[in-house]
Amino acid sequence: MNLTEHYNQLYKKSSEAILAGNCIPDSQINNESDSRFGITLLIRPNDTVKAKIKLFLEALKEVEPTQYYYPDSDIHITVMSIISCSEEFRLNQISPNDYIEVICKSLVDLDGITIKFKGVTASPSALMIQGFPTDESLNNLRNKLRENFKTSTLQQTIDSRYTISAAHSTVMRFQEELQHSKQLIEAVEKFRDFDFGEFTVENLELVYNDWYQRKSNTIHLADFMI
Repeated sequence: MNLTEHYNQLYKKSSEAILAGNCIPDSQINNESDSRFGITLLIRPNDTVKAKIKLFLEALKEVEPTQYYYPDSDIHITVMSIISCSEEFRLNQISPNDYIEVICKSLVDLDGITIKFKGVTASPSALMIQGFPTDESLNNLRNKLRENFKTSTLQQTIDSRYTISAAHSTVMRFQEELQHSKQLIEAVEKFRDFDFGEFTVENLELVYNDWYQRKSNTIHLADFMI
């Protein structure tokens, strides 16, 4: 996949929808009875990158203060959604150690992963930082995870919703209709090619999480140093 082309097409289509008043607010964000949980392997950007993301979010908050903004603690890149969030899944249905074992197997001979965050893109329901792996290491890891989990007997839903190939980080979701869509897109445009920085991944995290990766609802299962 050409990530630049993918992000550009997504932004063009989504920004047009937002300007036309066709954003899609997420009705579940404030639903305290939302019980969708899953298992995710993820990467967290470093503090330097998160500080630059905060600049972007502050600019957005000036225009649309009542939308949902990810706190530092929740910002991440999904490496693989191993069990997609659903109301039917709970942690006591699996043995986490079995999953840790498969991930460790997948990390053998993995080269270091470096990700560059440059520019922003959108969907009709969210705004995202564009992530660009500097080589094929992340894709290679994802392919190993696919192969090793699919040949195991473990419960998993890898690629059931879509085949993950990007490296973006969602940082803002629409939780209600936009009040100032034109001004919001103008603010986004200022960061369209902004350099948020590059970081080398030092560890991966395996977590039991809700749909929004809220820290308060997350159970940390394992760290993997790479």
